[in-house]
Amino acid sequence: MGTLEASGIDDCKFCQIASNKTDTEILLSDDELVCFRDMKPGATHHYLVIPRMHISSCKTLKMDNIPLVERMEQMGRSILEKNKVCSLDDVRLGFHLPPFSSVPHLHLHALAPASKMNLKSQLQRNSWFHQLLQVVQILKQQKPSHYHHHVCLLV
Repeated sequence: MGTLEASGIDDCKFCQIASNKTDTEILLSDDELVCFRDMKPGATHHYLVIPRMHISSCKTLKMDNIPLVERMEQMGRSILEKNKVCSLDDVRLGFHLPPFSSVPHLHLHALAPASKMNLKSQLQRNSWFHQLLQVVQILKQQKPSHYHHHVCLLV
């Protein structure tokens, strides 16, 4: 599935969280994904959804990763609903682009309310942030091939 790197990378903070090797509170999880609070929240509700398998960033995703990205979106929306976010129209779901990603492990940010994000978060998420729908659209435009084409997400 996609361009994946070996799971269990010892120095990856998110691999450690996904393997329950930290005291991070897991809010939602399944066989493939884990959801927890962002340690430096940019909004009242700020959660991260990560795959258990190590994927370095959204730049390494391929067309066959669309179902994974869609499941990440579902879990992001689920945690917002579980926490009674009033308006699911006022959310921001997306990925940071390397090198502006603090941890080199694919992670979806789920933020709400987007209209009340602090200024620093708004600035950080404008220049180096790809909305989830943008990523899915780019992946869907890829042509299937026996060559490994990666998503080219350039700002």
